[in-house]
Amino acid sequence: MLRMVCILLLPLWLLAQSEYVVENGKTIILETLETNPQPLKILNKTYIWVAHPKNPAKKISLISIPYRTKSISIPLENRGILKIKEGDYKKEEIYASPAKVKPNKENQERIQREYKEAQGIYAVYSKARYWREPFIYPIKSKITSAYGNARVFNGEVSSYHSGTDFRAVIGTPIHASNNGKVVLAKERFLAGNSVVIDHGEGIFSMYYHCSVLKVKAGDRVKKGDLIALSGDSGRVSGPHLHFGFSVQEVQIDPLDFISQVNILFED
Repeated sequence: MLRMVCILLLPLWLLAQSEYVVENGKTIILETLETNPQPLKILNKTYIWVAHPKNPAKKISLISIPYRTKSISIPLENRGILKIKEGDYKKEEIYASPAKVKPNKENQERIQREYKEAQGIYAVYSKARYWREPFIYPIKSKITSAYGNARVFNGEVSSYHSGTDFRAVIGTPIHASNNGKVVLAKERFLAGNSVVIDHGEGIFSMYYHCSVLKVKAGDRVKKGDLIALSGDSGRVSGPHLHFGFSVQEVQIDPLDFISQVNILFED
């Protein structure tokens, strides 16, 4: 007797849960086997699907949640619910030069120019993917300030910490987290001597408060290349490296992002 096997073609959505939880300021990576999945629209942003770094049968979407997002549940267009919850971020006090904490009008205008320049860089990224391997930390050192902490400069709440600080005596070598193209290498008022690397597909890494820059805008770098030496330039209370990531124009927890992406290579 012939036996007919019927296969139900269900939506090829790999995430088995119906509810996916992520904290503000962090990243969640969605996967699918669909050949041509439609972009996702979340919090007024559109997230595209790109190739999985290891499995050619899959596509991924890097969903970056802005730090100031409040707790909310968002339908994922028949793919379940994305639940965003507020992280338990701490508050820390920092004492820096009053001229850096309360800049004069001229420097305030400079800060605005540099902010707009950075936003323009993150909005125009390479469509190509430069990275092919897991990301690395730029230095091996103790973390002195985590992402997301409220920054209280000289007794006044000023902002939140948009990256992770590593302890680093002046002159410590800083290495590129992955392959990419240098899109900014210059001195800035708040960030000091800075390097920004475009890794493609909307992913940028940032390295601030350096003493010496070893690269210039337009340079191509490989993972582990020397790009700068640590320092105490910009608005700081002492020498250290500020390490950050911008993903789809959102500054997110860099260590969480690296962890999420590197797991993909275990697929």
